[in-house]
Amino acid sequence: MTSTMLRASRVCARVVAPCLFIGLAATVRAQPRPTSNLRLAAPITTWDEAIPLGNGLLGGLVWGGGSRINLSLDRADLWDLRPAAPYGTEGYRWADIQRLVAARAEDSLHMRFDDPYEQVPHPTKLPGGRVVLTLEDGRYIQSFLLDLARAEAQVQLTRGTVRGFFGTADSVALFEVPALRRVDLVRPASLDKLGYPPATVGGDTVAGVRTQWMLQRAAEGLTYVLAVSTQRTGDSSLVAVSIATSADGADPLAIARHRIADALTRGYLLSARRHAAWWARYWRSVATLTVPDTALQAHLDLVQYYYAAAARRGTPPIPLQGVWTADANTLPPWKGDLHNDLNTQMTYLAAHASGAEEAMRGWLDYNWKLLPTYRRFARDFYGVDGAAIPGVMALDGRALGGWGQYSLSPTMGLWVAQSFHLEWQYTRDADFLRDRAYPFVAAIGRAARALLQEGPNGRLRLPLSSSPELYDNSLKAWLPQSSNFDLALLHWAFGALDEMATALGDTTAGQGWRATRTRLEPLAIDAASGALAVAAGLPLAESHRHFSNAMAIHPLGLLTVDAPVDTLVVQRTVNQLRQFGTGEWMGYSYAWYSAMLARSGRGDEALRYLEDYRRGFLLRNGFHANGEQTRLGLSNAHYRPVTLEGNFLALHAAQEMLLQGWGGVVRVFPALSERWRDVSFRDLRAEGGWRVSAWRERGVTQRVRIESTAGGRLRLRDPFNGAVAEWNRADLRRVGAEYVIDLPKGAVLTGTFLR
Repeated sequence: MTSTMLRASRVCARVVAPCLFIGLAATVRAQPRPTSNLRLAAPITTWDEAIPLGNGLLGGLVWGGGSRINLSLDRADLWDLRPAAPYGTEGYRWADIQRLVAARAEDSLHMRFDDPYEQVPHPTKLPGGRVVLTLEDGRYIQSFLLDLARAEAQVQLTRGTVRGFFGTADSVALFEVPALRRVDLVRPASLDKLGYPPATVGGDTVAGVRTQWMLQRAAEGLTYVLAVSTQRTGDSSLVAVSIATSADGADPLAIARHRIADALTRGYLLSARRHAAWWARYWRSVATLTVPDTALQAHLDLVQYYYAAAARRGTPPIPLQGVWTADANTLPPWKGDLHNDLNTQMTYLAAHASGAEEAMRGWLDYNWKLLPTYRRFARDFYGVDGAAIPGVMALDGRALGGWGQYSLSPTMGLWVAQSFHLEWQYTRDADFLRDRAYPFVAAIGRAARALLQEGPNGRLRLPLSSSPELYDNSLKAWLPQSSNFDLALLHWAFGALDEMATALGDTTAGQGWRATRTRLEPLAIDAASGALAVAAGLPLAESHRHFSNAMAIHPLGLLTVDAPVDTLVVQRTVNQLRQFGTGEWMGYSYAWYSAMLARSGRGDEALRYLEDYRRGFLLRNGFHANGEQTRLGLSNAHYRPVTLEGNFLALHAAQEMLLQGWGGVVRVFPALSERWRDVSFRDLRAEGGWRVSAWRERGVTQRVRIESTAGGRLRLRDPFNGAVAEWNRADLRRVGAEYVIDLPKGAVLTGTFLR
């Protein structure tokens, strides 16, 4: 036993309370599962308030009332991929945008780059269909529940309970239903808007198993089948549901039937046991946050659930509505597409810290696989080498168009590339850096660098710029000067590429990226307010939903409160966003602003805006609706299209309040509200390859545990604010406000507050 361990042992013997707390902490670590469930009273009358289930590929929404249970089905790769416009061909290129903007030809701009998105219904995400379960007379729905730990839906009836889940490995949804009278399949009426023929329906009964199916022929050779089989045993029926497509094989009907037959053979108990075991492993692998707010705690648990329900490695990434496409006889809002001017990036921002590796690697794998498509887009649309990513795109990576300033902005790919850089920062995986992160970011960076032109002042700039989504789709939105949005992404990208190339030992490449960055224009700061402007000579002058001018603060972290020269700019910019009011904000704006406040060290305000997000912009099942759903005066918008990035941003904001690791320094509880006196987290990840757990009681940090997952030098901002603490390692040294230690991979540093 080392002397340090002996000191810790004597402390525990002498001071009872800390030792009891350590025991409690160990118990919490041993039970990493959500502490809340989603409970909803019946009836649920609309799809967007339903119980969400999913396995990354298949998704389902459970809702209904009376004696009818609706199961709205989705599959992540169900897409109509017919292009709406020939982007990258004559008349539909970046050079054409520049020419039309110079000519002030607004009508022509809209006709080529916006009208196809608005007027042509495809490309679009497709709904899968609906299964309606009708109960026998005398059985009625009383309530709905989502058991987060088991990812199981429960529908409480006047007599009995319906249970169901989406299997983790077999692409089948399985439900156990007492007193089932009939099953009906409903084709989405919205498919008529795409010119599809009616579905082919059929059914049969073999050995007591009733099977029904609906086969839909879509566009470009896509065929998909929704099939359901029912097997009755006593008073209950086992219902198995699946969607198979022509991407699975030549005969999707046979494939779907085979899957559901296997599920029926296994039965509910065995399948549920395997399913629950998968989810138990998931909850053990991800971070757990415990906050002193029951409603917020429930929401944070729910969002962590989304990462596994809506995304897995090997499945498509999370689009605007995830695997829960609207079931409202309309095509999904904004075509359910992949919006890369905020939505996809913010959807995955919390995954790094939470340890949602399946979701994160799925997103990274998807973009890596599309790199050849992104290279073609850079060549055909922008006329440069490298790679470029559309700001709005379909599942196959092709541009959809839309407001051209943002849907075809040349810097959106840099924001996507941040996911690769952050993954390396959080894992310090040298192989990932060499094989994926640097090659991907470098490809995007080369295209961006090739588009830069020398301005009158000798600085490099883009020929056209914009600041999402300021001035909407007007000519005014095309800025002749560089926006801070574009500048921040360019400065970040070339700085990150310098860092990555240097880490790989390629100093020549690093110097090249560094030289490009030094020639960029500096970020524009408004002289009157001292805040980040929209662009040089163009201060922010109104409430705006997208904090595009403040990208340098968050999420890019170019300006920080740790740097004395930046502190005033950061605080003035953050204050100015609030001063213009929240009238034009959406739900995601509140969650983003909360994260920005946390990054600025303003915990009380961060909590306030996070609470406003939860109170004002959630439907009763937790889905983020862009507009305010109350009349609290939080926003002028009161519409309710569901997009999920606001949910994930809320989780990220809470993470930022509890742990930050930017700039090479780990900060434990860096932005807590005074109202969060008792709070803890387990296994949050921090940049640098650190896995951190910490507990706080009565406003005092009690214990910190940091595991090195990669090996390296830890710089830890004193988590005990100068109080005496006991550490388990004698080689820890104090340097100013930080503790510094070199930890090999797998080593653990623990510190305990001494009363």
